Amino acid sequence: MSEMKATNITWHEGHVTREERGKLLKQQGCTLWFTGLSGSGKSTIAFTLEHALVQRGRLAYVLDGDNIRHGLNKNLGFSAADREENIRRIGEVAKLFADCSVIAMTSFISPYRKDRDLVRSLHDAGKMPFIEVYVNTPIATCEQRDPKGLYKKARAGELKNFTGIDDPYEEPLKPELTIDATNTSPQEATIQLMQYLEKRGLISG
Repeated sequence: MSEMKATNITWHEGHVTREERGKLLKQQGCTLWFTGLSGSGKSTIAFTLEHALVQRGRLAYVLDGDNIRHGLNKNLGFSAADREENIRRIGEVAKLFADCSVIAMTSFISPYRKDRDLVRSLHDAGKMPFIEVYVNTPIATCEQRDPKGLYKKARAGELKNFTGIDDPYEEPLKPELTIDATNTSPQEATIQLMQYLEKRGLISG
């Protein structure tokens, strides 16, 4: 699905460098890729971090899985092929955000390791920081929360290709950060993430 179909195209280099955009915004662009089961707390943590960063005068934006499927990816379902294309597209978008010095946060289940690795390779090729954040909340906790009632539907056979039930989730092998939202509040997770960004020199203290 990611085959290059366009021909006679040439990359057009702009006159403004990434360093100039970063200097303007007083920050370095990067992508924090939140991955984990449905109901693990990915979006809640990402939006809490976004709010904290903006409060500190940093430009940040969350690319949320459900929100993206209302627009950019509304033509994709939940088959393995569609999930792959879903992640490829958002990986390219996140890369663009990072390139313009925005701190981009993505909240996607992104269950397949090869798809997440592809996004990492896109960022590596562009020399942009990619931070994989594994929200490793146990499925029992996710099911207990079940904010959208999806696990209940999946258990009843009303929802097919649901990650963790009848579709696999491949855990990250070497995530930059791992958070278990069972006993970690979104605010506590945000503090951890802010400290990590400071340590990496992506934001100043």
